[in-house]
Amino acid sequence: MQYIEVVCKISNPIVGNEIMIAILGDMGCDSFVENSDGILAYIPKQNFEKEQLEEVLEYAQNFDFEVDISFNEVEEQDWNAKWESEYQPVLIDDRCYVRAPFHDKKDDVDYDILIEPKMSFGTAHHPTTSQIISYLLEEDCQGKTCLDMGTGTGVLAILAAKRGAKSILAIDNDEWAYRNCLENVEKNHLNNIINVVLGDANSIKRMEYDIVIANINRNILLRDMQYYVQYLKKDGILYLSGFYKEPDLQMLVAKAQQFNVFLDTYKEKDNWVAARLQKK
Repeated sequence: MQYIEVVCKISNPIVGNEIMIAILGDMGCDSFVENSDGILAYIPKQNFEKEQLEEVLEYAQNFDFEVDISFNEVEEQDWNAKWESEYQPVLIDDRCYVRAPFHDKKDDVDYDILIEPKMSFGTAHHPTTSQIISYLLEEDCQGKTCLDMGTGTGVLAILAAKRGAKSILAIDNDEWAYRNCLENVEKNHLNNIINVVLGDANSIKRMEYDIVIANINRNILLRDMQYYVQYLKKDGILYLSGFYKEPDLQMLVAKAQQFNVFLDTYKEKDNWVAARLQKK
């Protein structure tokens, strides 16, 4: 059987990947591969209608990201094997190795993290996730309480736990991500430290946290900033990511200052930013 490969280049993969997977799934695509630029989707040739792609492009204009779509004709293949062949492990700062179960373990690193990525965001390939990982490798997590909003695969919560955090609340509003995070927490033997919850900012446990991590997108960060800082201890650290340097960073810093939270440093890669802020 021949397939059509639909190539979606998405300006904001953090927001756009899951939305486009849902839209293309409704169109008849039955297999997906995520990458740093967006997604590849596959649909049997006999079910493919070019007009549907034009409708998808028009519908995508309603969202906070841009999509460029092209398509190729390909032969049927083992999509799982294709995904595994294209999905590569990630080494960050020569200390943290994020890999899937089909990758060999790396012994000469400080932290080996096992992730079954599936469709959840947070495989460490995207600059926003890798930059927060880099920050956590510098952070004193020992004995700290942490909140991880938009946890995705749970990779950031898992690293915080391996860095010595005593308790972590990991929240995601996507059921697929929630189940995937539960699976990854178990794979890394951290069930006694990480509590995974299906929900949003209203699901935050009413306690104070030493470290709050929110790797989502600008609009949600602006909307939910009040909740993050409400439960952040004085002198606590707030990590934000999932946005661009211009104009997002300035908007988020200004919003945080309203709650007496101030920018400490930020990291930038390919115009994506991760920021470290502190509550005064």
